[in-house]
Amino acid sequence: MLERPLLKIAVPNKGSLSESAVGMLREAGYRQRHDPKDLILLDENNGVEFYYLRPRDIAVYVGEGTLDLGITGRDMLLDSGAEGQEVLSLGFGGTRFRFAAPGGAAWEVKHLHGKRIATSYPGLVRTFLDANGISARLIHLDGAVESSVRLGVADAVADVVETGSTLKKAGLEMFGDSIMESEAILIQRSGAAAPAGLELLLRRLTGVLTARNYFMIEYNVPETALDQAIQITPGLDSPTVSHMAKPGWLAVRAMIPRRDAQTLMDQLWDVGADAILVTDIVACRL
Repeated sequence: MLERPLLKIAVPNKGSLSESAVGMLREAGYRQRHDPKDLILLDENNGVEFYYLRPRDIAVYVGEGTLDLGITGRDMLLDSGAEGQEVLSLGFGGTRFRFAAPGGAAWEVKHLHGKRIATSYPGLVRTFLDANGISARLIHLDGAVESSVRLGVADAVADVVETGSTLKKAGLEMFGDSIMESEAILIQRSGAAAPAGLELLLRRLTGVLTARNYFMIEYNVPETALDQAIQITPGLDSPTVSHMAKPGWLAVRAMIPRRDAQTLMDQLWDVGADAILVTDIVACRL
């Protein structure tokens, strides 16, 4: 009997994406390493082999077909130029990519023409500049690009931004629209057939995302107010409604967006619901 081939997945070994990626895979039921020195981990029960690599290298390994799948940033995939494609956005590691310069309010993107731009993402920035007909010299730095203007290496910078505080401390101001919005994504080789195990992985990861983004709400409501209550909490498909021992009352369960929980509880109270409970969803399949 032929054994099922292992699904080979690259995971960031360090940096801002690493901890969240490992945590999400654990929540999805996959083994993960305990020793940060481990470079490979075999999860025999799930038929997966995990490879812990530099986030910037993951797109290259996946794009070359050496590994089946990988978790990396959208910005890193686009910057690499690798033959990789996004399969699923993972809901963490969100960042914006912006231009910044001294006195940024006076700058427009067109003013970058002929200027020196320091960045750790030359591939990504070059693609953007070419698409906008701008010719500029890119200064490739591995990090701390915000110091490049003060040191006379560049006229402006293009970098990942979370709050912008680091740029402000360096005397730089952001200008123009975001070059792109990035977050952690699951990728595979462009045009490749779906590897065995991908469907199960996607089902599990989607379940984790749903559990993280939704609460379960339960409440009691008079039969006369049921229609109003269902309009407030329609659920993902349909709420569960059951009769109570108390005449004229119903018990309702539904999934609601986490961000709206308090507002929805208030609205349910206003239409006559009581015993309103909101609980975490640990895992789900929808």
